[in-house]
Amino acid sequence: QLQLVESGGGWVQPGGSLKLSCTTSTDTLNRYVIAWFRQAPGKGREGISAISSTGTSTNYADSVRGRFTISKDNAKNTAYLQMNSLNPEDTAVYFCAAGRTYYSGSFITPEDYDYWGQGTQVTVSS
Repeated sequence: QLQLVESGGGWVQPGGSLKLSCTTSTDTLNRYVIAWFRQAPGKGREGISAISSTGTSTNYADSVRGRFTISKDNAKNTAYLQMNSLNPEDTAVYFCAAGRTYYSGSFITPEDYDYWGQGTQVTVSS
């Protein structure tokens, strides 16, 4: 079964930065779209970023565009989410996920992703 494991979450002050990692099964990044989602308590799962299997196309939700950057290193079987200018509204559990199709210019929705990591907590507060 395809596996994804997030790491790098933690606590950070407003305005700070964190970099999340998603370590995947061998060759997963060559074959699948990778996306990042987040879910705050009592709220739905929000798609925030996606990257195509080639790595040449990326997409971001309006809530994070300009602050977050998705990337990946296929040789290391790891995808990343660099998060800058964090604010308390970014507090959530962050998940990485793998899907089969990249939809350019569309919203990032959980229904398009078949495999999920366990999530990592990000807390932004003073």
